[in-house]
Amino acid sequence: MTQLYYPKELSWLAFNERVLQEAQDINNPVIERVRFLGIFSNNQDEFFRVKVADIKRKALLKKAEGNLAAFNKYQALINDIQEKVLKLNDDFNQTYLKIQQELKKQNIEIITHEHLSEYHQQWLKQYFTNKVLRYTQPLIVSNLIDFPSCIEDHLTYLFVELSNQEKYQYAAIEVPCTETNRFVLLPKDKNDNIQKIILLDDVVCFSLTDIFKGLFTFDDIVAYSFKVTRDAEYLLSEQDLDDSILMKMSKSLKQRLHADPVRIVCDEQMPSRMEKKLKKLLGFTSYDSTSPGSRYRNFKDFIKFPNVGKANLRYTKWPALDNQQFCKYNTTFEAITEQDILLHYPYHKFHHFKEFVRQASFDPAVTSIKLNIYRVAKKSQIIGSLLDAVRNGKKVTVNVELRARFDESNNIEWSKKMTDAGIKVLFGINSLKVHSKLCLVNRVEQGRIVKYAQVSTGNFNEDTAKMYTDFAIFTKNQLIAEEVDNVFKFIEHSYKDVHFDHLLISPINQRKRLNQLLKNEIKNAKANLPAKIILKMNNLVDKKLIDKLYAASNAGVDIHLIIRGMCSLKPALAGISERITVTSIVDRYLEHARVMLFHNNGAPLVFITSADWMARNIEDRVEVGLPIYSPALKQQIIDILNLQIFDNCKARIVDPLQQNKYVNRNKLKKLSSQREIYQYLKQCESHD
Repeated sequence: MTQLYYPKELSWLAFNERVLQEAQDINNPVIERVRFLGIFSNNQDEFFRVKVADIKRKALLKKAEGNLAAFNKYQALINDIQEKVLKLNDDFNQTYLKIQQELKKQNIEIITHEHLSEYHQQWLKQYFTNKVLRYTQPLIVSNLIDFPSCIEDHLTYLFVELSNQEKYQYAAIEVPCTETNRFVLLPKDKNDNIQKIILLDDVVCFSLTDIFKGLFTFDDIVAYSFKVTRDAEYLLSEQDLDDSILMKMSKSLKQRLHADPVRIVCDEQMPSRMEKKLKKLLGFTSYDSTSPGSRYRNFKDFIKFPNVGKANLRYTKWPALDNQQFCKYNTTFEAITEQDILLHYPYHKFHHFKEFVRQASFDPAVTSIKLNIYRVAKKSQIIGSLLDAVRNGKKVTVNVELRARFDESNNIEWSKKMTDAGIKVLFGINSLKVHSKLCLVNRVEQGRIVKYAQVSTGNFNEDTAKMYTDFAIFTKNQLIAEEVDNVFKFIEHSYKDVHFDHLLISPINQRKRLNQLLKNEIKNAKANLPAKIILKMNNLVDKKLIDKLYAASNAGVDIHLIIRGMCSLKPALAGISERITVTSIVDRYLEHARVMLFHNNGAPLVFITSADWMARNIEDRVEVGLPIYSPALKQQIIDILNLQIFDNCKARIVDPLQQNKYVNRNKLKKLSSQREIYQYLKQCESHD
């Protein structure tokens, strides 16, 4: 029997393989290829912290329950994951070696401490003493310490062995990357025009004797890198009802620091004696993953590889575009009053949204501002404007999602600061994450309150807005703005009945409305009318919706899916999904926008949404989908979708085996959708 769904965890690894392909692509500038290695590594860490940890917990639970069939199923999945991970690790190491060779051709060389010239040895001794030594704190292995609890999962470590007459003493040293730069640019030698770079890991290795001499007796000393990945899950205890939600989150985050390890990655050159000792110290079990790696672990820092060499070794910059509609008016409110405005980050400047909030913070006509926060920058101008708004007497309400994974600490700190300033801070609904991206401004115009709304597919984050592609709509349509306000009311008073005629809201009406939209296309296909669906999203794993897409395909609906990440749907299966095509685009920007287009017999229905098609997004989160009513903006989104459908440079085919083959260009002209979208929007703005 044909398996109808591809395992989502293996599909996630297939996505990260596409990221690795960008590092392998010789058409990409070589320094950008290095940075893709960093992105790949960071993704793998998160995969183990979240998905593998979750499978491990489920497997152990089923074993404890005596459900061996379920346990064996999870164990088989873990084995499949491990096999794929080892293959990706091999590809990663080979890719890194090739990239190093390409860097050398450009007079850039990453060297180790074994290959330092006399000149650089003398320079590094001074550098270590002046810049690094003060941050170097060895952790000595003994019965006096709880070694596993001292090792954090986001840091780079060296495992050190000091030997003295066949007696061994062990220590761990955190490579102090947060205090100093991990990449040390060595001064150019007089007789050498090569820019040599040494990693901080090697700087510490080079200075091991200086760290331990005088305090320990040893004949030999060696060190090898390792990193640990821990379970990222945490529990919100309900036992202490007096604890505030902030207190509970703060307590639960501490669990993450000492959570069970799910993976250790060691330098492949680490002797087996040391590796066994390290595993024993960390309490690794047969369910934990162990991976050999290249010399350097924690490649995530390579995302910040320095800008060295010629400019053509990096991407040509595409300056973010001004939106001419905003630029034509003195205030953002005048611009939005004239017509709805669509921005597409990072092609457009995020400045326009920041200016919308900044002006609202001191505009005498503005009475209140409401905002949802899921992820924001550590230095957020947006929150700064909200603090100014309170000082100016505005009523400000902010819903903060404290459970935004890996951003919890940042959100807790902002919550405290906003509360202290007098902002009304909400923490959503206990059973639902608030993942919608909404901003609402109330303004007095001609004696009545008028609402301005902004609905986006992405977060209000100045940093990610430079890297993530997202759509944002600004509107004064009072039917839409009233429903946006109702979302905020639902978040604050979830027990109250709210109704939505326009917005698609999880968990209230999202699944029902999606089923209706799919059913309508099926009905049209069966009536021999044109029927077509285009969906763009990050993840498609909800089996109920996948089944609806299978049914639509069998009814004659043509379906094109653009899925960046996980895709459990299997396209092109005979009698099941023959009319479904799936592609995935990985390029310089991270594809993050979610868009839905239903042909509707020639009167297309277009939505932007914060929700992927995952059960959690449909049922366990507050998500918002916005219908696009402006014909001009609707057409602009359709044009952008079509550019992505015809991408033949960065698009991969997602087939039933998820082999990541590139779309066959044949003899067609090269079309890189991100480049073409930038040029398209640039032209649109020049015509306004």
